[in-house]
Amino acid sequence: MKTETVTEKSLRRNLYRVLRKTGVTKDNICLTASFYEDLNFDHIDWTIFIHYLERIFNIRINDEELSRFSSVNDTLLYLRGELVYSRS
Repeated sequence: MKTETVTEKSLRRNLYRVLRKTGVTKDNICLTASFYEDLNFDHIDWTIFIHYLERIFNIRINDEELSRFSSVNDTLLYLRGELVYSRS
């Protein structure tokens, strides 16, 4: 677990920044958005997404964990569990 405290605002802002790097427009980003149905992720999108998630949040995501990501909210919940988190 990381030693820095991450706030909800910075967590979401950085997650949304990662999504924009995959080509997702701001208008399409919402917590309920499905990676496959709403955001139309393909293999290349997943590769870019995971690369930036790991880089920006300084974490490692294995394939088993990745298989649980079906929506933006799933990713947010995962990040909350991986990082020292504060609701401030």
